[in-house]
Amino acid sequence: MTQYVLSAGQKTPDKIALEVIATTGSDAWSYARLSKAILTTAQVFLDAGIVAGDKIILRLGNTVDFPISYLAAIAVGIIPIPTSPQLTTREVDAIIAQMSPRAMVWDGQTAGPSTNILITLMANDLQTSNDAVQAIPVMGDPNRLAYIVYTSGTGGIARAVGHAHRAVWARRMMWADWYDLNVNDRLLHAGAFNWTYTMGTGMMDPWAIGATALIPAPDTPLAAIPALLTAHKATIFAAAPGVYRRILRSAEDWFTPTLRHGLSAGEKMPRSVRDLWTATTSTPACEAYGMSECSTFVSSTPANPDVFKPQSGRKVAILDTNNMPVTLGQSGVIAINADDQGFMLGYQGQDTPISDGWFLTGDQGQMDENGHITYLGRADDMMNAGGYRVSPLEVEAAMSTLTNIGECAAVAVQIKADVEVIALFFTGAADEQTMRAHAEDHLAHYKCPRLYIARDVLPKGANNKLLRKVLRAEFSETRHG
Repeated sequence: MTQYVLSAGQKTPDKIALEVIATTGSDAWSYARLSKAILTTAQVFLDAGIVAGDKIILRLGNTVDFPISYLAAIAVGIIPIPTSPQLTTREVDAIIAQMSPRAMVWDGQTAGPSTNILITLMANDLQTSNDAVQAIPVMGDPNRLAYIVYTSGTGGIARAVGHAHRAVWARRMMWADWYDLNVNDRLLHAGAFNWTYTMGTGMMDPWAIGATALIPAPDTPLAAIPALLTAHKATIFAAAPGVYRRILRSAEDWFTPTLRHGLSAGEKMPRSVRDLWTATTSTPACEAYGMSECSTFVSSTPANPDVFKPQSGRKVAILDTNNMPVTLGQSGVIAINADDQGFMLGYQGQDTPISDGWFLTGDQGQMDENGHITYLGRADDMMNAGGYRVSPLEVEAAMSTLTNIGECAAVAVQIKADVEVIALFFTGAADEQTMRAHAEDHLAHYKCPRLYIARDVLPKGANNKLLRKVLRAEFSETRHG
């Protein structure tokens, strides 16, 4: 995978591969510098006693150390496990208990584990001299495990998704059918380094074609994004819909003559946001649908921003409750064929649910006679917080350990047009201040409820199953009725 990502840049070693940009300047990385940093870091891992097949957990903030460590591990067959810097110690402990990593790269600032890992490298340990030895990349079967990412599952616990080296090659299907990417592009992604959307769309894909990736420096305000797009001559912008919404509302002066279009993924972009982006920038916003198990596989293009269809080479179906294709125009569950080259190897330590060769996403959609897909929303109770899918059961499990709380239900509720937040409905005598503090101690920030709503009882069905949809409807009626 690493060799593939860096191969195009070998033809233009002096070209800028990555710029970490800020309002005060930038830190530019040529392809030669980037390649050297990755391979010398890979040798640091080997010298520390980490070998091919070992797992290494990445506890790093939004710095260039993240992609370098990630690709360095993959280069020599070590399995990186990127994690969000927002995770708490308890959440990190849970990952370590499940994955048993041999090593960790830590910046000393993000939350670390409560127990020692056999080999811990500090971020500063990765710094090498100009004459440092570079590791020789390990080549092998493209179907072997390359990396593991975590996603929230409907069972209430985070699922570890294992991907093969071939997954990066499958991303080429996005180049024409979503990005319209070429070697001259300068793609600015506003997401954090650790997010798979940023790592793939924001860095690895531009590098694999020989283009330039632009990433805002840590703590860059979103209001500065339009100016950065102009100053650094960005041709493509990528972000989650929530970021689009915030920068469009906070920035008043837009002048982006080099910008060709925007890319959106992570959640459905409201039509109002897409229209405002086009009216403001005179460029289209192209959406993609996917998940950690297979990245994106349905998208629109700059030439046809209103046409949402499977990318060339993808096999996508709309299935009914019996896992049979529905009649064209009817709604059903969106499914991706398990033979897709970008599809995961499987969940680590868990069964992978495949039905007759199809993986059911749990999201509803429709397909017309032209193969165009209409996304209809989530089929389950999964919530979406800023582009991250969050399981209500995970939030409820963390909050139910609080004294004086009875039952609780986490639900995504709409507080205004196109804006949803996580609300916690609860019984018992717990006060809001205590609950907020408890949430911050037990959950990553994006998983923390924004609203706390007391109820005498929570609605249940005939089988005593919690009815989150009833709570969502009651909230909507109270707010808008």
